Amino acid sequence: MKTIIKTLVVITLLQITACNNKKDQTTAKHNHEKHWSYAGETAPIHWADIEKNSDCDGNHQSPINIIHKQADAVHGISDLKIHYSPTTYIEKVENNGHSVQFNFEAGDSIHYKNDIYYLKQIHFHEPSEHKINGVMYPIEIHLVHVNKTGQITVLGILGEEGDESQLFEFLESFLPLKNGETKNIHQQLDLKDLFKHSNEYYTYGGSLTTPPCTENVNWVVFKHPIILSVEEVLKLKNNMPVNNYRNEQALNNRIVNYNY
Repeated sequence: MKTIIKTLVVITLLQITACNNKKDQTTAKHNHEKHWSYAGETAPIHWADIEKNSDCDGNHQSPINIIHKQADAVHGISDLKIHYSPTTYIEKVENNGHSVQFNFEAGDSIHYKNDIYYLKQIHFHEPSEHKINGVMYPIEIHLVHVNKTGQITVLGILGEEGDESQLFEFLESFLPLKNGETKNIHQQLDLKDLFKHSNEYYTYGGSLTTPPCTENVNWVVFKHPIILSVEEVLKLKNNMPVNNYRNEQALNNRIVNYNY
């Protein structure tokens, strides 16, 4: 009888251990599969926890709230030269689950801080990620440029609602896009309408605003917003996650320059 009891105890313990191991494996798998998003347990405030090998908990993060009167004014000296051509081609557009992104073929570039950065893609955040004097705009466009060594400069352009924009009408002609869907385009696009007020802008050193939140990114945020219609804002919004913006990050003694 004692032998039978001992055997039953051993079997029970083995079953409990097996269940716990399975539970632990399921939990570990669940944690491993967590992917950043803009809501719930994987929202921006949790990025540093779920993206372990990222810079998301760094001290030079983006976006920031730009306070105009606290920026260092730089008059008549511009480190930025925009070399955009009306014959540059959009390669494709994709809904990557976080934003609508247009990828570009080689062509457009900027000259910034004695280096050349090539336009790779543009994408959108709704509402804006950067603020100016605490004001959050309905939308923000990020034009991502990369130089030959992999360094990044992003032009940030804010948008406010008003008249219809021919540029946005063209871009949105390729929408809607389902999550994960891609459309090939290979059409020319002139982006000059984005830079009607390109002589006034803020610059600072920050990061990507999505994981891995890589730091040492050059940011150029234009002071004056572009104009697009309410309908155009809503069409972009309907093709992206709700509130696909990262919360404001601490400035941490960084210097913001105002170029005019």
